[in-house]
Amino acid sequence: MTSPCSSALIFLFTSAISAVAQQSVASQCIDCHSKVTPNIVSDWKLSKHSQMEVTCVACHGDQHSSASDVAKVKIPTPETCATCHQAQVEQFRKGKHSKAWASMKAMPTIHWQPMAMTEGLKGCGGCHKIGDKSPTEVAELRLAGAGFGSAQCDACHTRHTFSVDEAKQPQACQTCHMGFDHPQWEMYSSSKHGVRYDLKQRKVLPADAAAPTCQTCHMQEGNHEVRTAWGFLAVRLPLPEDKQWASDRAIILQALGVLDPDGKPTALVNTVKAADLARLTQEDWQRERDKMIKTCDQCHSENFAKQQLQQGDDMILEADHLMAEGIRVVAGLYKDGVLPKPQNYTYAFPNLLTFHDAPTVVEQKLFVMYLEHRMRTFQGTFHASPDYALWYGWSEMQRDLTEIKELAAEMRREHPAQRVINPKARMKDKE
Repeated sequence: MTSPCSSALIFLFTSAISAVAQQSVASQCIDCHSKVTPNIVSDWKLSKHSQMEVTCVACHGDQHSSASDVAKVKIPTPETCATCHQAQVEQFRKGKHSKAWASMKAMPTIHWQPMAMTEGLKGCGGCHKIGDKSPTEVAELRLAGAGFGSAQCDACHTRHTFSVDEAKQPQACQTCHMGFDHPQWEMYSSSKHGVRYDLKQRKVLPADAAAPTCQTCHMQEGNHEVRTAWGFLAVRLPLPEDKQWASDRAIILQALGVLDPDGKPTALVNTVKAADLARLTQEDWQRERDKMIKTCDQCHSENFAKQQLQQGDDMILEADHLMAEGIRVVAGLYKDGVLPKPQNYTYAFPNLLTFHDAPTVVEQKLFVMYLEHRMRTFQGTFHASPDYALWYGWSEMQRDLTEIKELAAEMRREHPAQRVINPKARMKDKE
C-alpha cells in the first residue's frame, strides 16, 4: 500500500516531468514560429502569459508539431480561457456580447447573405464572432475554412499579447462599435467624456483626471457582463403607463415580429429572450439602470445622473412616436393591397428585421429609420453626444417620415386599385 507521503512525491515527480515536457514542446514552437510567424512570438513574449510560463501548448495543444499537421492545432475557445479565467468567462456568458452570434443568426435575412459576410467573418460575422457558438457550429466553421474565430475573448484582448491594458482602452471597442447602426465610438469620442479621455491619453490632462471610458460605464469594476437597461433595440416590457407611448411601442414590437398585428405574442418572443435583446421585466430594467446611476455617481450627483438618464428615456418616447407613425403608414399600404406582404413573413405587416433587403424604397426607408436613425437618436442622447442625437438621429427620423409619407402617397396614386376608385385620375390619363 502506498503511503500518503509516497503519493505526494509521485504526484510532484509526475507534474515536474509534465512541466519539463511542456517546456520542451513550447521551445520547439518558439523556435519554429520565430521563423514562420515572428510577430506572434514577440507578442507572446510581451504578454503576462509568457511571464507566467503559460506556453503555446496550454492554448493550442500538443498535437501540432510540424508544417504537415497544422490541421491538428487546437483553436482556443472561452472554455480554454476559463481554465485560468473562470470568473471572467462566467460574467461574459451572462452579457450581450456572448449573445452576438445568436442575435446575428436570428436575423431572418442573414441566411440570404454571402458566407463571407456572415460565417466567413468579414462582414457581420467579423464582429458578431464574439458570441458563443455551439461545438457543432465551431466544427462547421472550421470545415468551411473560417477556423480562426472561435476564441471570442481575443476580440478585446487581441492575440498574442492578450493585454488587459489594451482591453481597458476605449479604442478596443472601436472596431465593432462604429458606423451605421453601431456608431457608439463616434458618439463617445465626440462627447465630453471621450474628449477628456483623449486629452488624458495625449497627456494634456493629468493621468488622475476624471474621464470615463466605454469600460467605465459598461464594464463596471471589470465585470465582463456588459448589459444596459434599454438594450440594443430600446424596447422593453412592461408597456409604459403613458397610453400614447404604449400604443407606439406596441406598434414597434409588432414590426419586430414579437407581437402579431392583433397584439398577441409570437414565437419570436423566445428568440428575443434567448438573445437577451430586451429587458422583459421592470425589475431587470431597473437593476441595470441602478448600476448605471451608481457609475455616474462617481463623478456627478445622483440627481444629475437621474436627470440625464431620464432625458434619454424621454428621447426614446419622442423617437418611438415618429417611428410608430412611419410603421403605420407602411402597414396601411399592406392592408390596402398597395404593397404585397414581405416574403417569408406570416403577416401583411412591416417586418423591420428583413427590410434591408426589401424590394421597395419605402420599405427600405423604414428599415433605415429604425435601425440607423432611431438608434442614433437615443444612443446619442445616452452617450452625451448632442450632434448625433439631433443631426444624425432625430432630424434624419423626421426626414425619413416625410419621405415615407410622400412615397406612400405616390404609390397609392399609381396603384391600379386606387386609380379605379379615383375617377379623376383615370380622366387625367385620357387627356
